[in-house]
Amino acid sequence: MAIYLDSCATTPPSPDVLAAMTAVYQEAWANPSSTHGFGLAAAERLERGRQSIASVLGCDPSQVLLCSGGSEAIHNALLGATGGMAPGRLLISAVEHPATVAAAEQLRQRGWELERLPVDSEGLLDLIALQRLLAPPTRLVSLIWGQSEVGTLQSIDTIGRLCREANVLLHVDAVQVVGHLPLTFSELPVDLLSCASHKLQGPRGVGVLLVREGLKLTPLIGGGGQESGRRGGTEPVALVAGFARALELCSERLAAHGGVDPIAGLRNDLLERLLRLEGVRLSGPDPLQSPAAPRLPHHISLLMATPSGRPLSGRRLVQTMWQQGYAVSSGSACSSGRGANPYGLAPSPILLAMGFGETEAATGLRLSLGPWLTATDLQGVPEALERARQRVMAGEPVG
Repeated sequence: MAIYLDSCATTPPSPDVLAAMTAVYQEAWANPSSTHGFGLAAAERLERGRQSIASVLGCDPSQVLLCSGGSEAIHNALLGATGGMAPGRLLISAVEHPATVAAAEQLRQRGWELERLPVDSEGLLDLIALQRLLAPPTRLVSLIWGQSEVGTLQSIDTIGRLCREANVLLHVDAVQVVGHLPLTFSELPVDLLSCASHKLQGPRGVGVLLVREGLKLTPLIGGGGQESGRRGGTEPVALVAGFARALELCSERLAAHGGVDPIAGLRNDLLERLLRLEGVRLSGPDPLQSPAAPRLPHHISLLMATPSGRPLSGRRLVQTMWQQGYAVSSGSACSSGRGANPYGLAPSPILLAMGFGETEAATGLRLSLGPWLTATDLQGVPEALERARQRVMAGEPVG
């Protein structure tokens, strides 16, 4: 049986989540805007799900804007929050998700000035540059909290405090964080926070944008006035129920382990064994050096080379790992392929932003874990990676 190690891309739905969704499809399948009994039953389930989501994420139900996932939530945040503003300056980091980059580009085309904040070799934001650029005409900052490719966690408390002092709105992309770290929105110095269900064993096609009380959004989707007029379209009641149940399971797991994701222990054991392979290096903060390292608890990102130091294609390693029954991903999987170097590798924009050269930036390999895994599942990973490396070094065909 294949072992799935790509939770930063998506996660297998939990059986409890599927059961919660099935119950709604059977019992509350109607349009929640309808005023007959069937519709009222759906509306009741919808609001029950919203209240559960709000309870886990530490906010009022009225602050929960339901949408189709992380990408839409990010667009709602950037385009919705600026809909009534005169153009100003938007700050994003150099290591943002493509959805944030796309939304930022739309604002740039509308007359906004776009500035990318630099990061260091571990992917951490340059706070001095942030402080300097928070001066007018900056009106909005949008940052990824947990970087999906290299696992870096930004200091949102510090960044949020700086934004509040400058009277600048802050949106946080928490897609990779929710479910892995405790989060109370009402206590964060954040105005908007986006997340997605499918990253935490919930269904695809649903996410939320948390909105600070009193902050007005211009809706991206008009229609029937759903979501308090902030987003048109019939709400997916069953998906919301599944999302709510997935969040509850994550919350229970964190609470049972003192607020720490228990997958971190398995991750550290695996990482330690992987780094024994000569030529294999970690990118991003090192949790083996310090338990407090600012890194997602379920995340490993590696730079792959031969024992002599010759770079190896992360993409080819993904293919050879799959042939051995392990689903992993390459840090450059979303790269367009431009800038290929003499080894025929496509560099990762994230690793380039962190200061790596084009050749090294094409060697990324990511393993991201989830609660469905056991130590037994992970036992054979280092040996499989070494076999995959030997095959790629030998030039064996893959695919």
